[in-house]
Parts: sequence; structure tokens; C-alpha cells
Amino acid sequence: MAIDSSISGHGRIAATAKIPDMISIFKPTKLFRGRDHGSRSSRDKTPGKEAQIVSLDFSDGGEYLLTSESDNSMQIYDVIKGKHHKTCLSQKYGVSNAIFSHTTQNSGPCIIHSSTKLNHTIRYLSTHDNTYLRYFEGHEKNVTCLSLHPGQDNFLSCSEDDTVRVWDAGTKNPCGKLFLNGAYLAAWDPSGNVFAVASPTAQSVLLYDFRNFDRAPFSTFDMLPHSSEAGIPGSITKGWNKLEFSNDGKSILLGTTGTGHILLDAFDGHLKAILHRGRGGVKRLGAGDHNPEHLDHHSPEFSYPSTGDSCFSSDGRFVLSGTRRENVLVWDTLSKATDGKILRPANELEYKGDSALIAFNPKYNMFATGDKEVVFWVPDRDQ
Repeated sequence: MAIDSSISGHGRIAATAKIPDMISIFKPTKLFRGRDHGSRSSRDKTPGKEAQIVSLDFSDGGEYLLTSESDNSMQIYDVIKGKHHKTCLSQKYGVSNAIFSHTTQNSGPCIIHSSTKLNHTIRYLSTHDNTYLRYFEGHEKNVTCLSLHPGQDNFLSCSEDDTVRVWDAGTKNPCGKLFLNGAYLAAWDPSGNVFAVASPTAQSVLLYDFRNFDRAPFSTFDMLPHSSEAGIPGSITKGWNKLEFSNDGKSILLGTTGTGHILLDAFDGHLKAILHRGRGGVKRLGAGDHNPEHLDHHSPEFSYPSTGDSCFSSDGRFVLSGTRRENVLVWDTLSKATDGKILRPANELEYKGDSALIAFNPKYNMFATGDKEVVFWVPDRDQ
């Protein structure tokens, strides 16, 4: 499918007022490649191998999209204008996960990102002048997830050092630390009063009261029984790459690299549905997973991580998921599951390309996918 060079032909990006009316008519409308904005570093680019996008994140107001990429760059896109906005390089420290903070400096958004070189320090970057405002030190191994509080400057970081740390972006010292085996993913509920931590090692999702996070979790959801309940043995026991609350706080999405994602009740942890996609996603690592030791990044078999190829729509009703070389799938969470707990896609949005990452805009009726390039999706109102 040809993709337009701008979004102008589809009208102004609309506020997300009637997603159910538009969910079936989203189209890939604008595609960005690295060469479009000259961001690739000749020192870090492997011959014959394009940079891979590792994370996607929208700003609070939905006007910017942030990517982190395997060539040690972060790219910012202007959603409203449909243009590349800025490149931020981190050649010295590298970059894996990258998220916008709530803070701006001189109209420029600020970024919190993890590192892949020198050490495992988390860094706080002002994009206005490309200077680091603060370093968050302490993790001793790879940081697998960053999650920002919905209304405050606190954020969570998960690491392979078996700790989850709670930070305040205004100070370099952590507010607290949880020692949890294999806790590689974290997410806040929309109120900011509760956060969840997922451990594929322990096969569990733990819920904490933010005001008393130094105490034991108030709920623990054991994931192993859900595998046999759904009749798909082993399908949810590995490759976890996404943890997200719906915007009403009633559901939790646990994304995987396999043939399905898991939809849980956020209050008691019961399995609402396995979101069956039939085919796997783009070859990426789950949180905490690694390539075999004999592979390096020059190998065509080398896989990069991602912040997940599934997400909720901004109204919380739909779940979207990328696939390998074919279409974006959409599940209506209000639909009744068939075959026990299996929920089939309600729509398939046509796209002949890879979608290793996906994120829905919190303010505008559009979403983005990524792999080696970024694609903006908006409703085709002429359809």
C-alpha cells in the first residue's frame, strides 16, 4: 500500500471522541525512514543493516512522538505537522528505553532514557539544548522498563539486577527500591495510586499501593493457571514485552512476543481473554531476554528488544497489535470471547510491513507503529 507523504489529505487530526466509529478505518498515512532526516551515524550503522526502533512514546499533549533507536539516537516527530522535529544523539551512553517527562524547558520536551554503554545509569535530557539535567544512578544491570507516573514527576525503572526503583525526576536519589526476582516490566494505573510489576521469572503480576510501596504487594496475580485455562499451554509463559492499564483502570494488558496477548481484570486478576493473533510478532526480545552468546549485533539473527507491539486505544475499549509483515490487529474488549477465553480480532487494518512497536496517541485520534521506520495511522474519513 502506498503511504502518503503528508497527513493533509486526511484532514486535521481529530480528538479521540468517537474511536468506536473510526477504529476500522485507520490507514497508514505517513512513513518516516532514517534517511528522511539524516539521523544515522556512519560509526554505528552496520553495513546492510538498518537501525531498529526500540521504544515509542507520546508526549502528554500528544503533539510529539519519541523513538529510541539502535544507532544510539532518539528521534522526535511533530504529530500535528506530520514532520520529523529533532534528532538527539547519545553516542557516548547509548539508549534503550526512552520516555517523555512531564517537564518542558524553553518549549522543548525533556526525555528520560536508559543507557546501553559505560554503565546502567538513567539520564534526564533537555532537548532544548541537548544537555543532561540529572543522572539517576544505582542499577547494576540492564534497565528493562521505564514508566512515568501519570500526573507527577515520579517514575519507575525495572532492571535485570532484580530491583524496581521509584524515582522523583527532581532529585538524583531514588525514593525507594523493591527487590523482586525477574521483575522486568512496570505500569501505573491511571489514577497514579497503584502500580503493577510483572515478573516473567516468577510468572506473576504484583500490584502495589504507591503510598506504601515499601510494604508487600496488596495483590499478586499468578499467571500459570491462565495457560491451561485458555487451552494454550506455554503461550503466556515467556516473551513478555508490555504491561499496561486501560484508562478506566479496570483491565491490564500483558503483551507477549508470541501468538497472543493477555487481558486481565485489574481488580482480582482473573483472565478476561487471550487476544489471539494466530501469527507471531516481529522478531524481538521480550523484557529480560537475551540473544545467544555467539551472536553479535552484526549478525542477521540478532534481535533487539522493544517496548511492546500491543497497546490499548486511548478510550481503553480496544487493544491493537502489530504483526510480522501483515496488518495491524484490533480486538474489541467488550466483545464476547469464543472457545472459552479466546478473543478473535474484530478488525484487521491493512498494512504490508512489520510492526514491532505500537503506541496510541493520548489526545488525538491517531496511533504510530514502528520497526525500521515510523508510521503514522489516522482515520480515512473518505472511506
